[in-house]
Amino acid sequence: MGCFGLGIIILLILPIIIFLLLLNVITISFSALGLSQLGAILLLAAVLIGSMINIPISRRRIVLESPQKPFSRFFFYIPPRVSTQVIAVNIGGAVIPTLFAIYLIPRSPLLPTLAATLVLILVSRLIARPVPGVGIMLPGFIPPLVSAGLAILLARDNPAPVAFISGTLGTLIGADLLNWPNFKKLGAHMISIGGAGVFDGIFLAGILAVLISSIPSL
Repeated sequence: MGCFGLGIIILLILPIIIFLLLLNVITISFSALGLSQLGAILLLAAVLIGSMINIPISRRRIVLESPQKPFSRFFFYIPPRVSTQVIAVNIGGAVIPTLFAIYLIPRSPLLPTLAATLVLILVSRLIARPVPGVGIMLPGFIPPLVSAGLAILLARDNPAPVAFISGTLGTLIGADLLNWPNFKKLGAHMISIGGAGVFDGIFLAGILAVLISSIPSL
């Protein structure tokens, strides 16, 4: 077998090896949340499948363009261009992470969790930026770093649930829900809360926060 053939085999196998390593690290880290390896895999599978499902929760008309011709209102009426904006909730990016965060609340220290979540709400609200035609965007690496750091600082003995709850609920509330009044100004035909390409993944913030907060114990 020549070098070219060996290189092709390596290129084919390498992504599989990387995926298995990441899956192993994730399942080990999620054991800190009380999940078995099978439970972590099922949760990840549910999130991946759910990320393709959006449930519409609101529909409304939005004005895309208003006529600006001088004196047009005195001679004839030019209606504005309007469209329908659908606001949806993504199952994998918002619903499942929220339900899992609620499940973790009784298993997490209350005051550190509340404090970390409030800080994440504030941080996410400050760094989230409306992008016309797209949605609300924010740097994806900031929420997990902040939530992991706060979890380690405030709940050193049990940081993982604090990291996940604050990373998911803080991002959801701060970046998404508090920007609800700005949705109409964005002009996007559909805004998916927790959906990829519109909002930075809420679940991604939570899972990265757990990974970072679990590094000292790995």
